[in-house]
Order: sequence, then C-alpha cells, then structure tokens
Amino acid sequence: MKKPITWILAGALSLGCALMAQAGETSGAAEKAVAALEQKWAQAQREHTTEMEAPLLAEKYVSINPDGKVSDRTQFIADETATKYTTANVEDLKVTAFGDTAIARVLLTYKGTDSKGKALDAHSRWTDTWVKMPDGKWQCVASHGSNVKM
Repeated sequence: MKKPITWILAGALSLGCALMAQAGETSGAAEKAVAALEQKWAQAQREHTTEMEAPLLAEKYVSINPDGKVSDRTQFIADETATKYTTANVEDLKVTAFGDTAIARVLLTYKGTDSKGKALDAHSRWTDTWVKMPDGKWQCVASHGSNVKM
C-alpha cells in the first residue's frame, strides 16, 4: 500500500519541479526581451530615429521626466524628435518580470541638446514599466526619471 503513495508523491514532486523550471525559463526570456528593448530605445535615441522608438511605446504611454514634466505618448515623441542626442548610453540595467509585466531600472547618460535647444549633459535613473500586449509584443506603458548627482 505504501508503494503507490510513494510513486504518487514522487510524480507530484517531479511535476512541480518541472513547472518551476519552466516558469523560471519564461521569466528569464521576458527579462532578456525587455533588456534588449531598453538597448534598442537608447540606440534609437543615439541614431535620432523616433520611427524606431515609437513602436516601443504603448498608445496610453505616460512619462514623467527628471524635471517633473508629465507627457503622453504624442508629446514624448515630439520632444524626442526635437532632442538631438550625441550620446545615449545604458548603464546598470536590471529587469524584473512579473508575468506579462516587467520593470526595468536603468541609468542613462545623455549628451546633446534638449527639445528647447539647451545643452544636455545628464545622468538619469529611469524606471520603465513594460507590458506584454495581446499581440505578444512588449511595450513600455510608463516611465519615470530622476537625475543622478555624479
């Protein structure tokens, strides 16, 4: 009588371990995908290609920049179009996934001119919230930036 229960427990343990391993792989894939999108975003800024940047942002995207300015997707893209980056570098990138949501923490260093034509030399830490949309693509839904004193 003890043998069937032992086999059932062993089977349940094996299934549980397999499911946990699969969940870890999925989580790792999401984190890698979002990290790659963060790098693509910085590349778009360096290359001044808002056409590459726009698809990364959800229709209801909202951004709060380090100065406290709140922008919707349209205003953010307009500001990005007017900003001329000579450098936009990703540092200290960490992504944590929670199912179909991921939080990216990144330190960005920028140089160039901002949307008003003023010199730009900034170190900002950003928190970006990404959601896996029904079509399977990850899009950023919210960003918040804070200046970092160097």
